[in-house]
Amino acid sequence: MAKFMDVHQNMVGITAEELRAAHMADLAIEGDESVHFEQAWADPEAGVVYCLSEAPSREAVQRIHERTGHPADEIHPVPLIV
Repeated sequence: MAKFMDVHQNMVGITAEELRAAHMADLAIEGDESVHFEQAWADPEAGVVYCLSEAPSREAVQRIHERTGHPADEIHPVPLIV
């Protein structure tokens, strides 16, 4: 499985509770696409959210995000992690 970092824009003012709820929604159905969302980070002032996942493809990541109502604006493969 590959690692992916996805980026969500236009989320100015997102709270910790909202980020947690979005992450939990992804976790609830991630198995449908053999995806595992490992971590989520947010910068409420910039309105950017980042999610790190392990998945068979970027399309699988996007399908989960679309189903939970927050499609990613960008999804990047992460081939090197130290």
